[in-house]
Amino acid sequence: MGASTLTKLTAAEAAALIQNGHTVGFSGFTSAGAAKAVPLALAERAKAEHQAGREFRIGVMTGASTGPSLDGALAAADAISFRTPYQSEPALRALINDGKVQFFDMHLSAMAQEIRCGHLGTVHCAVVEACDITDGGGIVLTDSVGASPTFCRMAEKVIVELNRRHPPTLFGMHDIYEPADPPYRREIPVYSVSDRIGSPLISVSPSKIAGVVEVEMYDDPVEFTPSTPVTEQIGMNVAEFLAREVDRGRIPKRFLPLQAGVGNVSNSVMAAIGRHDDIRPFQMYTEVLQDSVLQLIMQGRITFASACALTLSRRMQDVLYGNPDFFRPRIVLRPQEITNSAEIVRRLGIISINTALEADFFGNVNSTHVMGRNMMNGIGGSGDFTRNAFLSIFVCPSTAKKGVISSIVPLVSHQDHSEHSVQIIATEQGVADLRGLSPAERARRIIDTCAHPDYRDDLRAQLESMKGGHEPLSLESAFAFHHRFRETGTMRANARLHALTA
Repeated sequence: MGASTLTKLTAAEAAALIQNGHTVGFSGFTSAGAAKAVPLALAERAKAEHQAGREFRIGVMTGASTGPSLDGALAAADAISFRTPYQSEPALRALINDGKVQFFDMHLSAMAQEIRCGHLGTVHCAVVEACDITDGGGIVLTDSVGASPTFCRMAEKVIVELNRRHPPTLFGMHDIYEPADPPYRREIPVYSVSDRIGSPLISVSPSKIAGVVEVEMYDDPVEFTPSTPVTEQIGMNVAEFLAREVDRGRIPKRFLPLQAGVGNVSNSVMAAIGRHDDIRPFQMYTEVLQDSVLQLIMQGRITFASACALTLSRRMQDVLYGNPDFFRPRIVLRPQEITNSAEIVRRLGIISINTALEADFFGNVNSTHVMGRNMMNGIGGSGDFTRNAFLSIFVCPSTAKKGVISSIVPLVSHQDHSEHSVQIIATEQGVADLRGLSPAERARRIIDTCAHPDYRDDLRAQLESMKGGHEPLSLESAFAFHHRFRETGTMRANARLHALTA
């Protein structure tokens, strides 16, 4: 293609176009496809402005989390005034929990519409990464889509990072589609996972493109912890449960599309499902494709995958980029409001698998806050899928921090997903099917099946103390586990005895 008539800028020159108080929409969904050179230059500019005694902070919007080159660099430079909709960088997390950055957590499916309707204010600039661009303003994105189409449409100006690390052969892998907003919206015409309904590129008027910054930069490294015996057991438990559901006729024999979250637990679950002999080759309709998914595609266990981003190790990214003709017919990348659309999730009958920080014995799930107080990452797209899935599953180890924290508690310290949306909870101990159970029945099922043996007796005692009502909840003891942890450093009931005898 080419962009010979568009203005060429250095990263510093591009950063100079963004002013204090501006709101910027950056490409990126995880570190995949995130703008890098311009955010790094913005961070340096912010440091210089602060040293000169001048204020410089911007509002930052992305598709989801990014990485050290964007969220990390801007946070370290104290260059962020507010952030939405999701983040995972430790430096930024600390600023959010200290109240120094205002963070607005939201469902990822709602992001684009909120911007188009003006609820998040003016988008002064969009900074998006591309693998190619035409003189006419056709932008071919790299390894994610996120909210980039809406950022480009709504921004006053657009800066393109043309990253030569991503080959132009990605052209044809993207499906760019924006629905009309209410009351003019029609059905989104995705009727099967592999349907393509939009354009392979984003179209932007050349007059709106402030400049092109040519770079050659890798995505920030993907650092997921390796699988453990616990995560592998969780994976086997989920795979066995799904195979039994197929055998009982409650899931079609041809199976249903899967959505899976990000991280080592999800990787273990996907690996276990992929190698289970009683589960036929299947499709995915999800947000992020990790290494395990690409491996299953190459093995023929996954026949097609629709996603928002390719969050891959460099080794697997090289495999993808070295075999475009193999992967292009098997993968499509869409905007997050399409991958996470309630309409499509319900129409296709998605099986959703997401991770929990903690779950209570009624089936409520906390995905976001540690001890009900400190933000971890955000709700992301877990609610989009959970609320609309054919089958909603939450997974987590039964304990955390070497056993001093029980992931099953009497009442979650923060609720992201209520028991009305959560159907299955799985730990390495077992799988609790909560469908058709009353609150008291759910509690007994979760304690007996999912809780760690070290905590079961105490959980049963807590349940027995909660007498009366449809949902037997004692306000006095609901947070007993959390109070105990804050006082003693462990949720174990015999913590005080251990402290006295230590």
